[in-house]
Amino acid sequence: MTTAIIIGGGMAGVACASELADHDVDVTLFDRHDYTQFQPLLYQVASSQLPAEDIARPLSTAFADQRRVVTVTAEVTGIDPATRTVVTKDGENTVDYTADYLVIAAGSQANFFGVPGAAEHSYPLYTVEDARRLRQHLRDRLRRLSDPATAEPYTVIVCGGGPTGVETAGALAELFGALKDQGTLHAEATVRLVDHGHALLKPFTDKTHEYARAKLIEKGVQITFGVAVAAVQADTATLSDGSTVATDTVIWAGGISGPPIVSTTGLSLGHGGRIDVAADLTVPGYPGVFAVGDVANIPDGSGHALPQLGSVAQQSGKWAGKNIVAHRKGAPVTPFHYHDKGIMAMIGRNAAVSEIGKHRHHLEGPMAYVAWLGLHAVLLSGIHSQVDAFLNWADDYFHHDRAPDLELADSVGRIAWADSKADEPTL
Repeated sequence: MTTAIIIGGGMAGVACASELADHDVDVTLFDRHDYTQFQPLLYQVASSQLPAEDIARPLSTAFADQRRVVTVTAEVTGIDPATRTVVTKDGENTVDYTADYLVIAAGSQANFFGVPGAAEHSYPLYTVEDARRLRQHLRDRLRRLSDPATAEPYTVIVCGGGPTGVETAGALAELFGALKDQGTLHAEATVRLVDHGHALLKPFTDKTHEYARAKLIEKGVQITFGVAVAAVQADTATLSDGSTVATDTVIWAGGISGPPIVSTTGLSLGHGGRIDVAADLTVPGYPGVFAVGDVANIPDGSGHALPQLGSVAQQSGKWAGKNIVAHRKGAPVTPFHYHDKGIMAMIGRNAAVSEIGKHRHHLEGPMAYVAWLGLHAVLLSGIHSQVDAFLNWADDYFHHDRAPDLELADSVGRIAWADSKADEPTL
């Protein structure tokens, strides 16, 4: 019987495990959490548009119909690619697992680029815990703003003009605007986005750059180009131009790097602290070892690496599974071919951009907004999450006060499904 170990229960790891299980490979999937998360929607958890449970689904439920997949909730403390062995810690003891194939799909972490204080005092958005921590922080600050006795001007700094930064800035600007319209805020609340480049949504076309900038400004976001966050203190952010901003809320959307676990592999890491892989997703020099998703620098065929996108992660995970199946049958493995369906970003209500296919056919405004909602609802794991997210988005659209009211509440509502216990992660 062929066995495989997969490290990481994100989009790449889950896609690979599903592919292997469908072809009679026994899979052991390790993750330090008991759930898989849909990272592109973390900012909606932070801004009270969705509950965390809608973007995080238990791994045991995701693989309930695939008996060949065993999920293990454990911290992987070591990886030996030469023997395809992983080491986990169980209390005071360590446990080793070895398999015929090893797939490293360990995801990524925030890259603070050595900025002093950023790791300690900023708010990255790469995990469900990050999103819930930021939501709690925002709720506390906005409650103070809603009390005349404690209200004082409040500024949120968003560091980075990529999709995460733009979507987060747009969502918070809408939230602050709605609270202001309600008369809830007793002091000014401002969103300021800073980026060391000169355009928002850099992977997109110039037309999208201008559209995103115009829409964010329309929503009240202050945008500063050519400037980066140089240091973060508990109550101040220092910018690279020497200026300081009084704030205890710096949202870090400035880039990602490979996770710490890859340093235990002994591999020579490439750009971003990620694992360089061959075109077929194998790790050169280590038979039976693959790396996929955000942890890997996957060649795009033109001398560059593919971007760290959810679609790349999902497709590469499935492709690695296909190559493992081919290899065990004695068939040749094939180079990964990424199907570029396009890229999308949400800027706010009725404001989104979509560039479809390799030729980047541009779509913006309400039509792109609807397309964004439809695609992200489909990509969510589990029918309950899909329906619940869609209903929450519809409620947000027709009732502008829903998210602001929830931001000041203790929880974000979710449908009470009859079998909800089986569909709720441990968060």
